[in-house]
Amino acid sequence: MAQTHVWDWTTHSSYTDPSRHAGLLEAVPADISGLSAVARNVIIHYRASEADLPMATRDDINLRWLSALLDADQARHGMPLPEPRAEVARVQGCCRDHTLFCVAALRQLGIPARSLVGFSNYSGDDYNNDHVIVQTYDGVSDRWIRFDPEIETPPDRLPDPHDIESGKNAPFQTAAEVWQGYRSGGLDPSLFGTGPGSSIGGAWFIRNYVLLQLAHRYSDELLLWDAWGGMSLPGDVEDPEVARLVDEVAEQLVAAEAGDSTVDDALLARYRDDERLHPGTRITQHSPFGDPPVTVNLRTR
Repeated sequence: MAQTHVWDWTTHSSYTDPSRHAGLLEAVPADISGLSAVARNVIIHYRASEADLPMATRDDINLRWLSALLDADQARHGMPLPEPRAEVARVQGCCRDHTLFCVAALRQLGIPARSLVGFSNYSGDDYNNDHVIVQTYDGVSDRWIRFDPEIETPPDRLPDPHDIESGKNAPFQTAAEVWQGYRSGGLDPSLFGTGPGSSIGGAWFIRNYVLLQLAHRYSDELLLWDAWGGMSLPGDVEDPEVARLVDEVAEQLVAAEAGDSTVDDALLARYRDDERLHPGTRITQHSPFGDPPVTVNLRTR
């Protein structure tokens, strides 16, 4: 039986809307392998790439709107998206941007798609890196398929990046699952964040990512360094009330991911109503480069 969706994941958000570049997206392959390859061709990871990326395009990482990302790509290349780009001339971004591109391309074709925020353990060490992957709904198998568009050569811990398993001990865990593991004492929060030894990780970071997962689920595909509402910063004293709120949200997110449409509907209403959960009009944009934070009005681009 086809799944009933409480949210229309075939409709563009303001973030995935390609605007005048719709035709470019429609020419992109719809299969997971081909789509992922085009995403990697257009966007290069600002941190993971071995290429010597130019300082002049460093601010690409803050192009939160796909239309702006494609504006930058076309200004540099002016050709179809599958046409090869030199690494140093690609748009600088991260997993969020590779995922945003794929979600937008799938939605442009009327295929349900959304981004999923969490942590991956397949980077080659014993650390769990913050990560964003794609979910797309397959009507034939009647299920949501998870895939990682950044992976070209599958690592040992991820044999099939085009159909990532879910559940306990899966190579990718959602932020909500990780939060529950931390709160139950089942995992060490210091092993979750942006990288081993980084101060950008731990319990406060996992808690923020639960709220980020929630926002992305309902098509507010914000940057990974955006902050709003109930989020906190390193060194902040944990607010027990916010922690309990995140406990409840995490439980609902896990149930929604498992296909409970009643919980999904209730969670959507809660997200819209609680100002600690949704981003509102203005957010604080931090910087992975250590630049001063800025306030961003999400109503203007």
